[in-house]
Amino acid sequence: MREQCTADGDHGDQRLIVDRLRTAVAAVESESSGFIDIEAEKDRAKVRHRALLLLDHRSRSRHELDRRLRDLEFPAGVISDVLDDLERVGLLDDGAFAYEWVRQRHLRRGKSREVLDRELREKGVDAELRDRALGQIEESDERAMALQLARKKARTAVTRAQLDRADRDRALRRVLGVLARRGFPQGMSMELARLAIEERISEIS
Repeated sequence: MREQCTADGDHGDQRLIVDRLRTAVAAVESESSGFIDIEAEKDRAKVRHRALLLLDHRSRSRHELDRRLRDLEFPAGVISDVLDDLERVGLLDDGAFAYEWVRQRHLRRGKSREVLDRELREKGVDAELRDRALGQIEESDERAMALQLARKKARTAVTRAQLDRADRDRALRRVLGVLARRGFPQGMSMELARLAIEERISEIS
């Protein structure tokens, strides 16, 4: 319930930001309307409208938004101009986007630094901004997250105290699989998977 409330709150905050920045974008349009070609501004208005709809749905990186608008076959030059405007008024901010991406997906979904770095790289966020965002995650926090996941999986992978070698290996693979899918380092995953299994065996002995 708390997570749902937080998610709703985040979405509400995003909508408030979008509403405020729509006003800012309107001001930009008003300031520039006397100095640009009317037909060109119509093209920009179409792109701007679609960009705001996409941002209203969820935050995006510049690269991601650019790609979506290109998929809709808007002119590349117009897209670039509009994205510059959105960055200028603060609606498009790769640094803030990366920070929130890491915060939400590490805390709520248990994703590792490696996975989050790859996701941000795929979204076109540059290395410096990725490193800054990933700096939120302490090594001790990541280890604690991995151990929590390993223990959770061990509870279903180990159902009796007496395990032969084959059963133990099977349980180990299941726990390792969970950690691997979240992108945790192999060495740490092996250590914590074994620890979680031993703890589980002791618990039910």
